[in-house]
Amino acid sequence: MLDHYRTRRTRIPFGIAALASLVILFMPESGVPTAPPGTDKVVHFVLFATLAGTGRIAGFPTSRLLPGLVGYAAASEVLQGLLPLGRSCELTDGLVDMAGAAVGWAIIAAVRRFSGASSR
Repeated sequence: MLDHYRTRRTRIPFGIAALASLVILFMPESGVPTAPPGTDKVVHFVLFATLAGTGRIAGFPTSRLLPGLVGYAAASEVLQGLLPLGRSCELTDGLVDMAGAAVGWAIIAAVRRFSGASSR
């Protein structure tokens, strides 16, 4: 029972990140705040780093998490270009998404490695 509660509790941050990503990625252009050039790339990077990090903490297997995030990055860019949102499909955004996912995954791996080594 305790493991079930712990698993559910660790998945809440991932769920929040996933919901935030839907809002951020699919908000019509009219709702996107103006920002300095390049800010959107930072947002994409941080968003996917957060998805990967919280997904790893939630215990999703890497063999599903990272390919899933790559697919989500690609699909979200295509949909931004196809849906009547006034947004565009940008290859660079998708690549930044993937880089963010890789870094988010690596940060959690490093934290776990460091915390495991320091507890010995």
